[in-house]
Amino acid sequence: MTDPSSTPSPEISAYQLGESVGYLLSRVKSTMSNLVTQRSMAELGITSQQGSILFMVASGKCLLAAELAREYGIDASAVTRLVDRLEKRGLLTRVRSNEDRRVVRLALTPEGHAIAAKMPAIFNGVLDNLLGGFTPEEVGFLKSMLRRVLINSGEQTGLTRDAASNFDSKS
Repeated sequence: MTDPSSTPSPEISAYQLGESVGYLLSRVKSTMSNLVTQRSMAELGITSQQGSILFMVASGKCLLAAELAREYGIDASAVTRLVDRLEKRGLLTRVRSNEDRRVVRLALTPEGHAIAAKMPAIFNGVLDNLLGGFTPEEVGFLKSMLRRVLINSGEQTGLTRDAASNFDSKS
């Protein structure tokens, strides 16, 4: 066990957490998620993750639990629990594929669609608040840089390096 009164090692003391891009990205993600949850709980009675999942299914981007797991970087059992909760609330259903009985697609109920349709306004409201004071050019540049980070990570964004650097502020 480490003595709590001991001083940190020189490596730890020298590392400036507030200057770490990873730390800052993590804090921004956490802050956005918390703010979206505050609004979505108050307005819709769901968490940001639940609302985001409903939106992803409604948009057609993620129609399988495995796609949600990849998109959110969480394990399949966590997705199963999230889908179970949403299904229990009557917001989505599991539909077995007619072509391949092993495939189970996710489909929104009318109430799930109604909630998913309200999520963009919540997402945009939170981002408008967080990006207050940024010019449209700065927002475009931030998005371009984030797309390049995803490309560098090997994420499948549908963008090439050249396309990511050519986006204007309205993208």
